[in-house]
Amino acid sequence: MEGNSLNHAVKQVQHGSFLTLHYRLSGPDGADIINTFADKPATLSLGSGELAPAVEARLMGLAEGTRTSFELAAGEAFGDRNPDMLQRVKLSLLHQLGDPDEKYGLGDVVQFPTPDGQGAYAGVVREVGSDW
Repeated sequence: MEGNSLNHAVKQVQHGSFLTLHYRLSGPDGADIINTFADKPATLSLGSGELAPAVEARLMGLAEGTRTSFELAAGEAFGDRNPDMLQRVKLSLLHQLGDPDEKYGLGDVVQFPTPDGQGAYAGVVREVGSDW
């Protein structure tokens, strides 16, 4: 019967695609920074800036339902290290903006709000000093 065939084209990830996925982001020591596998998956729009361009590039063209894993070097995932971005933050401010009982150590990822309160910055503890 002509005109009655079903089109079973596989959907592929492209710019503007809405994705529902689990993902894990870890630091160089392997400790989780973000891990959605223990909870609900994340839903996001490709190309909206929610993911780093290098991550989006790895997802582009994947078929719907694909399971994959990939690693990115820090520079590829987040851009080259910029010494001008290094900021000293008082421990009291981290406690004020976050969990006051948190014990911070080298390599810990911390988040704090942008000055306008509309977003958040993330950083890594590089040094802990008694005067800070």
